[in-house]
Amino acid sequence: MIQPNLSEARSLAAVIDHTLLKPDAVAADVTRVCEEAAQFDFAAVCINPYWVAFAAKLLMGSRVRVCTVAGFPLGANATRTKAYEAGIAREQGAVEIDMVLNIGALREGRHHLVHKDISDVAAVVRRDGGLLKVIIETSLLNEQQKVRACRLAVEAGADFVKTSTGFSGGGATAADVRLMRQTVRDSAGVKASGGIRTLASLREMVAAGATRIGASASVGIIKELEGAAAASSPDSC
Repeated sequence: MIQPNLSEARSLAAVIDHTLLKPDAVAADVTRVCEEAAQFDFAAVCINPYWVAFAAKLLMGSRVRVCTVAGFPLGANATRTKAYEAGIAREQGAVEIDMVLNIGALREGRHHLVHKDISDVAAVVRRDGGLLKVIIETSLLNEQQKVRACRLAVEAGADFVKTSTGFSGGGATAADVRLMRQTVRDSAGVKASGGIRTLASLREMVAAGATRIGASASVGIIKELEGAAAASSPDSC
């Protein structure tokens, strides 16, 4: 796994999904997030499904991809509901889909249902070049369940495994990211999301094996890097 240069703003931005998943977001909020994503060249914006067509129009002509969620935030939807939701999002311009797996089924050991849940969504998302990330919700699982979730996700066709929704009382930890990376090795990306608000935290996650970061504090993290670079410049002395 090649480590990005996290001392350079453009390389840092390229691993970030600039995220706005608040239920009370309005058009002005989504516009701001899209404009920030285009300005800083983030990998993607991650917004709720209602805003996909709106965001796709705003970002047309930029390199920023539109990402949205399916089965969010509980993962307890019927599989066909998740697949239908993902299909609509793809039609409206979302390139990346972050789905929540069926957490209850996983905890009960109903692994065939978890596999089908993911594979059915993957079949919709990955058609014509889409990318699927599977949120395993690490705060609700023990270590064995986290490993099993990652393996099932990869076997079912996921491109990434992702730590958290941010809605279940726990976010990303370096220990979880490290475990997920050790489990998937080079067969999938690892997205760390939930509670990543500082440059140090982002760097910790990448060092642990994350290849994508979900953050709502993305702009602050970039400005923190730029401020540190300016402070260390010979011209600032």
